[in-house]
Amino acid sequence: MNRASSLAIAGRPIGPEHPPYVICELSGNHNGSLDRALTMIEAAAETGADAIKIQTYTADTITLDVDRPEFRIHGGLWDGRTLHELYAEAQTPYEWHAALFARAAELGVTLFSSPFDETAVDLLAGLNAPAYKIASFEAVDLPLIRYAARHGRPLIISTGMANLSEMTAARDAALAAGAPGVVMLHCVSSYPATFADANVRTVADMAGRLGCLTGLSDHTPGTAASVAAVALGACVIEKHFTLARADGGPDAAFSLEPDEFAALVRDCRDAWASLGQAHYDLLGSERGNIQFRRSLYVTADVAAGEALTRDNVRSVRPGAGLPPGETDKVLGRRAARDLKRGEPLDWSMVE
Repeated sequence: MNRASSLAIAGRPIGPEHPPYVICELSGNHNGSLDRALTMIEAAAETGADAIKIQTYTADTITLDVDRPEFRIHGGLWDGRTLHELYAEAQTPYEWHAALFARAAELGVTLFSSPFDETAVDLLAGLNAPAYKIASFEAVDLPLIRYAARHGRPLIISTGMANLSEMTAARDAALAAGAPGVVMLHCVSSYPATFADANVRTVADMAGRLGCLTGLSDHTPGTAASVAAVALGACVIEKHFTLARADGGPDAAFSLEPDEFAALVRDCRDAWASLGQAHYDLLGSERGNIQFRRSLYVTADVAAGEALTRDNVRSVRPGAGLPPGETDKVLGRRAARDLKRGEPLDWSMVE
């Protein structure tokens, strides 16, 4: 089975040899306003993110309007609410999608979405979405994964709550159904997630076990976990976004504001750039400073024939004299001529 080491979304290559692909997740932080959603797309584009992501569902396509105990949330940010109530508030209406895609196109930024059922996939396919994101809670919905994959676009799959067997099944379903590539995102499905639970070493471990590109869908505060994930090989970073946490919204508490998200983009790219490769030779940028390394200098006047000791020879900066490693070979020998304080020592000065 083809498990590509790189893929592209809307022409942007993704893989270890490229800077991390940073996705700005709008989720339900539009707070039910199309104008706010359009403003969020504009603000997200200005952060330098590679892509903006929305979510495509209605309350009725993702759950049932039933008030049974298992349909009600217990604890956390949404304590006491029914699933239907929460999703009715957080949904991005289908009728908004064309306007959102059009605004992103005007701004020259990639937009795609998470579909939660086949009607959502159909809507997104009609809008020529360049990729599909499968949310953690849907990672076990293999029919949905196959349906999305049949459209021949890359799939990004979050793995929160999934065990390794379920991750493998999701990956295999996507590739077998026609997805040209899959990225599996390590994710902790806790909102917000704690740093203690982040376990970003999983990003590298997943890449080895699953044989595909990996990344992080980050629900922790701030940017530290994302930067750490990039250092461990994450090719994709996804993070929630809001115009202002004070404005509220379903996911506002664990979302980044515009300046913070711009910093995330910069920090992730700088972290990737700093990885470079294992290197042990002198860098061009270091050449100007090599002259200031330590070497052996005469530190007190020495008459010809006088012994060289630690009182008149030692290792100091700069580096014009003998290497410090020659110290034991020099000490105890005699000066071949009169030596002046401040002279760099060389073998012609030693008997």
